[in-house]
Amino acid sequence: MNTHSFLADDDQQNKQYKYVLNNNTNKVQKHRENDRSASTLGNNCLRSFALKSAQQGDYTEAIATLTQLIYRYPHNAVDYNNRGLIYFQSGERGKALYDYNTALKLNPNLASAYNNRANYYAACGELAAALADYDQAIDLNPVHVRAWINRGITWRDLGQYEQAIENFEVAQIFGQLEGHIWAERGRTYHLWGDWNCAIADYRRALTQLPSLETTRDFTGSRLRLQIENWLKDLLSPERPIW
Repeated sequence: MNTHSFLADDDQQNKQYKYVLNNNTNKVQKHRENDRSASTLGNNCLRSFALKSAQQGDYTEAIATLTQLIYRYPHNAVDYNNRGLIYFQSGERGKALYDYNTALKLNPNLASAYNNRANYYAACGELAAALADYDQAIDLNPVHVRAWINRGITWRDLGQYEQAIENFEVAQIFGQLEGHIWAERGRTYHLWGDWNCAIADYRRALTQLPSLETTRDFTGSRLRLQIENWLKDLLSPERPIW
């Protein structure tokens, strides 16, 4: 299995965060004149706070905030999915699986929950179950970049390098997470024995991933460190390049 993480999904909307953070007081007050709009705004603020807490490593606060939302709206699949993701990140895998399953019972068409549950299965070594959920996520959302990348990683873990490469090349079409895709394709070539292609892809990935000094993207930072180590291994004087 790979030591780095599969790419997870939350259902937060960046536009909602910008809306909450950037609107001026008059616009917020206008929304509060409508009870429904005020309630929606408040819920989005709570979801934004939960995400920020999780990004800062305060999983307890993030889980508590999402639990509050679930108490208010027990039929909201998105909140279960997001709480499951944070449970998974904090190492509470059993609780994560319960929340993913609950989210999918409430909304069987929630592609991100299939992706997240697949990550759980992959982390547990249940690769066939993981592939089935990645397939479902992609069936529901054919442009689901994370699911394409994760399915490629899983095929690689199974030694199916050609199928892994095919998944990464499809993921490249969508123009997202390019640094991650180059890194994963490079790692596949590396394990497959095509070291020249691996080096080229690793170098491309390093141009896309944020520098360690300027980012709070912990997944990207960890991946950058891994790429540097993989490159060091390939470029060592003891290893010939054919």
